[in-house]
Amino acid sequence: GKGMGFFMVGGEAGRTLGPIVVAGGLAVLSLQQMAFLGIAGVITSVTIHHLLRGVSLRTGGDHEPVPGRVALRKIGRLMSVLAGLTVFRSMAMSALNLFLVVYLIEQGMSLWWAGAALSIVEGFGVAGALGGGWVSDHLGRRNVILFSHLATPAVLFAFVAADGWAQIALLPLIGLTMFTVTPVMLAMIQDECPEARAFATGTYLSLNFAIRSVAAIAFGAVGDAHGLSTAIVVGAIALLAGVPLVFLLPRRQR
Repeated sequence: GKGMGFFMVGGEAGRTLGPIVVAGGLAVLSLQQMAFLGIAGVITSVTIHHLLRGVSLRTGGDHEPVPGRVALRKIGRLMSVLAGLTVFRSMAMSALNLFLVVYLIEQGMSLWWAGAALSIVEGFGVAGALGGGWVSDHLGRRNVILFSHLATPAVLFAFVAADGWAQIALLPLIGLTMFTVTPVMLAMIQDECPEARAFATGTYLSLNFAIRSVAAIAFGAVGDAHGLSTAIVVGAIALLAGVPLVFLLPRRQR
């Protein structure tokens, strides 16, 4: 869990800086010229490939590898439950990652402050990801996921009801509660399938991206029809609806 937390820190740190870079870029570039920011991503990928090409693909503690179909049968039940949880979580994730800036601008906030607000959420998501993974090593993976499914809706309800600086004050809590889960789920998958960790993790991430893509369209449709405030509330309710699935996850001893 702690290891997966460190992994997620890199991703969340990137998403923390991203909104600030984009908001700053829009101040001096046109929307079409923003595409050139992608060059930095290409340079980063080439650099990472160069730095990691000598790293061993396996560690001394790994189990004997098994074929993908065997691993899939072993983790099929867990993957089904995690996919269901991802369905319920994705509406709320869309509210934070894709539509938070739009929502805050509709509330009268400037583009710069709205971008900074997203960076605040993602920045505290760094702490949430690292802390959630570490806590799951000691208190159990399922307990951390349950906490997120109960705490995040409460914060989202308060966020929609608030305005102005009260909303800004709630942003750190959103990041801390929402982003605790991903490293915990990744650690749980690797706990259950040590013989094919890469395959199992890749399968989960593929499902996660596909489900979240569909959820983003659904969130946008609800937002257009009933307003983004209603869509955020729907996302919070969806998190609560996913609580029963949490109890289907494996319980491991400390």
